[in-house]
Amino acid sequence: MSKAQTSLFDGGDVSSSLTTLSALTNGQEADFFALLSAKEELTTKNGKPYHKVTFRDAQREVSFPIWNDTSWSTVCRDQWTVGEFYKLRALYRETDYGPQLEIRKIRPVVEADTAEGFRPEMCLPSSRFDPHEMYEELISLTKDFIEDTEISTFVQSILEEYQIILLTLPAAKYNHHAHVGGFLEHVLSVAKTCAYFADKYAELYPEMQLDKDLVIAGGILHDIGKVRELTATPAGAEYTPAGTLIGHILQGRDIIRETAEENTISDEKLLRLEHIIVAHQRLPEWGSPKAPMTPEALIVHHADDLDAKLQMMAMALEDDPAEGPFTSNRNPLRQKIYRGGEGEEA
Repeated sequence: MSKAQTSLFDGGDVSSSLTTLSALTNGQEADFFALLSAKEELTTKNGKPYHKVTFRDAQREVSFPIWNDTSWSTVCRDQWTVGEFYKLRALYRETDYGPQLEIRKIRPVVEADTAEGFRPEMCLPSSRFDPHEMYEELISLTKDFIEDTEISTFVQSILEEYQIILLTLPAAKYNHHAHVGGFLEHVLSVAKTCAYFADKYAELYPEMQLDKDLVIAGGILHDIGKVRELTATPAGAEYTPAGTLIGHILQGRDIIRETAEENTISDEKLLRLEHIIVAHQRLPEWGSPKAPMTPEALIVHHADDLDAKLQMMAMALEDDPAEGPFTSNRNPLRQKIYRGGEGEEA
């Protein structure tokens, strides 16, 4: 990085100090750090070319066009790199098309920026909860709630083998828990729901002979194939080649089978656990080759689906800029969500 580039932000008449992208208000111009998380070359319906770029920090993502007839077009095309961190001076505006940035100055982050407080994690969405604490809680849940020693040992061996990956892995590239630590956040929540449902329905339907240990084990391991499907990058989760070609469901079954070669588990328990893995998304269009055919698989499916959809709804309610009693339908659920009636008392 040249001295000229490093000093690009020296001087100027911007009165505001260094802030964050997520703290900017409508009409505010300021300096901030951001990650370039996406860049696409597109054309309008009228054939006008442009680049759609997305800058983000841990709490806000802003996508907007860089038109080919503007001064930033060539720089955007040739120099801006997805996954790189930048220091920007820009005007933030709320528009009918969503948040926009009018860039005044931009350069890649340099080592000296650490003195101003730059850290890569400030630009990455992450779980509200500490990943190490979530991992330890998942281990404790395995030890304390799975009474069958054979199954408990089986599950622990998988968690321990992939511990390093699990501490940072998002649960998805898009839609739900798509942030650092999101996998553990989602899986821990699903496993707790599975434990509750297992107790409830084992008591309600004793004749069904529900295997509570398998329900909890399935809740913990239902998405384990994502350690091979996804990889964490500076721009967020990306699919591995195996993730694109095979997917996490079959890779999850592979992990279960590989673990069975080193850990004792009966053929019947292994078969039922495999079925939970392959059936947890229920529908072929969602990736499952089989629908749930056991009570244990049905519980895990609904616990997983509920947790994912509620997180999507929570994020839509938190992030949607639309005013009034309803959000827009621009969210992963593709539906409006009711906030509350106008004029309601708090």
